[in-house]
Amino acid sequence: MNEQQSISAEPTSRFALHWQILIGMTVGAAIGLLLNLSLSTTAVTISEAIPEHLSTVELRDSTNTITITTFTHDNVKTVYEIGGKLDTKYADLQSFKADQPSLHAVFESHGQSWARLIGNLCKRLGGLFLRMLQMVAVPLIVTSLTVGVMGLGKAERLGRMFRRTMLYYICTSFLAIVTGLIMVNLIQPGVGTGLNSQSPVAYATASSSLSEILLGQLETLIPTNPIRSLAEGDFLSIISFTIAFAIFALMIGGKTATTISNFAQAGFDVMMKMTMAIIALAPLGVMLLMLFVTATHGSAVFSSLAWYMLAVFLALVVHACITLPLILKFVAGRNPWEFAKAMSPALLTAFSSASSNGTLPLTMASIEQRAGVRNQTSSFVLPLGATINMDGTALYEVIAVLFIAQLIGIDLTLADQLVVALTALLASIGAAGIPHAGLVMMVIVLQAVDLPVEKQGLIIAVDRILDMCRTSVNVWSDSCGCAVIDALDDD
Repeated sequence: MNEQQSISAEPTSRFALHWQILIGMTVGAAIGLLLNLSLSTTAVTISEAIPEHLSTVELRDSTNTITITTFTHDNVKTVYEIGGKLDTKYADLQSFKADQPSLHAVFESHGQSWARLIGNLCKRLGGLFLRMLQMVAVPLIVTSLTVGVMGLGKAERLGRMFRRTMLYYICTSFLAIVTGLIMVNLIQPGVGTGLNSQSPVAYATASSSLSEILLGQLETLIPTNPIRSLAEGDFLSIISFTIAFAIFALMIGGKTATTISNFAQAGFDVMMKMTMAIIALAPLGVMLLMLFVTATHGSAVFSSLAWYMLAVFLALVVHACITLPLILKFVAGRNPWEFAKAMSPALLTAFSSASSNGTLPLTMASIEQRAGVRNQTSSFVLPLGATINMDGTALYEVIAVLFIAQLIGIDLTLADQLVVALTALLASIGAAGIPHAGLVMMVIVLQAVDLPVEKQGLIIAVDRILDMCRTSVNVWSDSCGCAVIDALDDD
């Protein structure tokens, strides 16, 4: 593609879409911080509408720590602390709800501060924007992929595109992992922190081995019920079935192929129009999601994990701002800055939502409408990338696992670190593009080098912020890959 095509026409407005989203993100963060500083503390004592075995419950909420103190009828006192310190049993409200659902319900009904109430409301309202993106994702993928595959004309071109796409994903994930290994060994964030104490409750433990997870992904490629896969939004199943359907339509040819192609093109035009209408709401949706994050997250736990967060952030910056732009410049022949501006609506939305799957319709619209990449390429590369290409996740898992090893005083050898790198590469393929999927997959990597799985709970408190950063890198890598494949397939 020519550089002149990199910026496509978009609706005229006072501000470009990426500036609108950036302004929305800034306004949301500012309002959230204001709420955090002024309305984040409350304390109440209640004796009604509580579990029968209790006489009194004291609730104290702040953005750093939630303290729930219960008294039984025999005056037995129990104190629950959620968040704030890394040695607390409960890293966040989600882990507390799993262990104490009745007390969590009491806190939600009576103990939340205004900052938390407003933040959670904004999360629900911002979630409506994400739901609209998710609403159009599956029909957009099906119609776009059908149009793209049938537009290729030959199965050989599809096979060549698939090989190049997988090679790109494996190479960039490997480069991300190497970057993470270098950064964590240079900074050594887990050395001398004094955090080796009781571990908080983790979200989940893995009951399946890495081979079982990868075999499960392979099985997912052959859906037993394609209609159910469409209903459940199972991207791998949808992609494989749609490709097979389009290929066999090409093999039949004639009127059948023409009818299916015309129908898919009409459906794609409608879905793209709907997607662009939803994208117009992106500044508001991003503002609400950022307001939630800044209003409900305290600063105490971030200072405790500052070196760990710095290692992850710097490694992500190196990969996103040096490695990928170099590939974009010298392989795709694109101007990295101009391409980043074209993709900025998708990148900013990925940052605020922490979901690469949820951002997929916006990514597809941006790369076709703003970056000038052909639908034949984007319809294949982007849905596949949102499912299996997780550069940021692989990088994060490597740093997190080595941080935990440093934290408990275990010196991993070069051979151990190679095992971590290989396992992280394979585990990132199995990680779904949803929030916190990396935490679940990290259990596999921890088990590969015999590290305690429960120590994963130490980093849960800061995972949301890092998840936002690594999701943006995942989407950026997918977008760069799309440009690379499009340039290589420009014949």
